[in-house]
Amino acid sequence: MNAPLRHSLFEDAQALLAAALVGSLGLGLLKQAGLITGGTVGLAFLAHYASGVGLGKLFFAINVPFMALAWFKVGRAFALKTLCAIALLSTATDLLPRVVGFGALDPLYAAIMGGLLAGVAMIILFRHQASLGGLNILVHWLQERFGWRAGYVQLAIDVLIIGTSLTVLPPDRILVSLVGAAALNLTLAINHRPGRYMAA
Repeated sequence: MNAPLRHSLFEDAQALLAAALVGSLGLGLLKQAGLITGGTVGLAFLAHYASGVGLGKLFFAINVPFMALAWFKVGRAFALKTLCAIALLSTATDLLPRVVGFGALDPLYAAIMGGLLAGVAMIILFRHQASLGGLNILVHWLQERFGWRAGYVQLAIDVLIIGTSLTVLPPDRILVSLVGAAALNLTLAINHRPGRYMAA
């Protein structure tokens, strides 16, 4: 069996930037519609709604403790690329309102499209041996180590996190947010499986 092709430095850099731009648009849709999602992004949303601090800044701060897991359990290259991806996504998310505005936005559309875009961003990063940090690092490691499907593990975690958002969001927004979480995690479950994409 041929060894997987390695990505060049330029290819990795392009992927990190593309994932940040795609992911920030997905988060922007969710934020504009007053929705939430799971993972560390969901925790950042909860803190943002409660404090008003920038979503990107909170996302970066929450991810810092998880970088130790990436460094020691997944590898230094993964950890460094993930740190770059987190910094790029955090910056792009906080800059998004300066370049994109939503005059009208249906919450259900925002949930589905936001989830799909976030899922695509995560797949791009996974295929370049990186992630969006936090619980995604844990989920990625569990799939690589034990073969647990990333989408299903992430979905279970996300349901728990979204359930805690009852303290800051009305129930109808949470129900719509669950649709977005399902869209994100089904995107991962269907499109990100070991052996389907061979590159390092």
